[in-house]
Amino acid sequence: MDAQRFNRGLMDFLAASPTPFHATREMVRRLTDAGFQRRPETDAWRMEPGGRYFTTRNDSSIIAWTMPVRVPLPESGLRMVGAHTDSPCLKIKPRPESHKNGYLQLGVEVYGGALLNPWFDRDLSMAGRVSYLDRNGAIAHGLIDFVQPVAVIPSLAIHLDREANESRSVNAQTCLPPVLGRQDRDFDLKTLLRQRLEADAGAEVGQVLDHELVLYDTQRPALIGLAEEFIASARLDNLLSCFAGLRALLEAGGEAGALLVCHDHEEVGSTTASGARGPMLTQMLERLLPAPEDRNRALSRSMLISADNAHGVHPNFADRHDDNHGPLLNRGPVIKINANQRYASNSETAAAFRRLAADEGVPVQTFVVRSDMACGSTIGPLAAAETGVRTVDVGVPQWAMHSVREIAGTADAFNLSRVLQRFFDAAGL
Repeated sequence: MDAQRFNRGLMDFLAASPTPFHATREMVRRLTDAGFQRRPETDAWRMEPGGRYFTTRNDSSIIAWTMPVRVPLPESGLRMVGAHTDSPCLKIKPRPESHKNGYLQLGVEVYGGALLNPWFDRDLSMAGRVSYLDRNGAIAHGLIDFVQPVAVIPSLAIHLDREANESRSVNAQTCLPPVLGRQDRDFDLKTLLRQRLEADAGAEVGQVLDHELVLYDTQRPALIGLAEEFIASARLDNLLSCFAGLRALLEAGGEAGALLVCHDHEEVGSTTASGARGPMLTQMLERLLPAPEDRNRALSRSMLISADNAHGVHPNFADRHDDNHGPLLNRGPVIKINANQRYASNSETAAAFRRLAADEGVPVQTFVVRSDMACGSTIGPLAAAETGVRTVDVGVPQWAMHSVREIAGTADAFNLSRVLQRFFDAAGL
């Protein structure tokens, strides 16, 4: 696969994935098309050498893996890649309907560390999961996506906020409720959701019980720049890494055991049943290798690449980076290092990643946060602590992280996927 085809696929994946539920469904579709078999968590699992499988949790987290062909897992270990399916956004509250000054609005809650100002004046739609009673009284769940713009958060005119360009803060409670239209006293969101489920999925809905809905920007991903050097899209952090890992797994041809895990809830701390701080991965590994001795031997021979985007040097704010550790877009994936273990990379795992990249002819950069600034984190340290697997934190550099529209280099995601495929195919680590 060349870079152009890869980026077209990435943009299609981003457009099809407005929520973690939709991203997981899209990955399930692609895995199923490639011959991977679902293993529901409620079933007893049987796996064969060379088999390809996946399982999901909460419809928003997924693990896909391939079994080794000849050498058993305790002798070969697992090559693992981790990413996350969620992104900062505006989540619609359970009872959101509001009528003010003749307009219909919805109450929203900020999910994660969102950059809020870019949400104003965007064409917004709604998507997510809806739980309902079917006609037989059983609880069922369905995904919806309104696709078309249905809401907007209008800015306050400069004439009414003269200091807007000097100092503007956003109150999440009062400034962010979107406008859906003129006031309609009979409007009920659950009624609208029932109608949408019945129209889109042909579901027989008796009563909508609950929902997990978010707003999202309807502008499609695009290639930008005079030579189309950049990709602009919502949710690059971190669906870009999910896609890079997925493509690598689908195209890997090695005989070793390979695993991709994409967790939900990273942006809010990962402390959930389907998050990286939860038991999903360790429980799956226990089922894969029930005997503790075999499992511990396999994990001691395993390695995890935690893939999550990095802060690229912004040309207007270059002073926000350490002079020797400021990654540039389209100059290769980034190894992320922090002395206080906010990233899980160490010299051993960083060296292994550098060797894999060199084998593919891919340049590698390094990110270390300025010593006078706080450092973010990833699922890497969490997964390493939960499993004991040696881990390296990497990612592609990007601008506008946590904005409603982010920017990355068109060469970087493709090159990251090449290195991840090399990792999955590696005979030894």
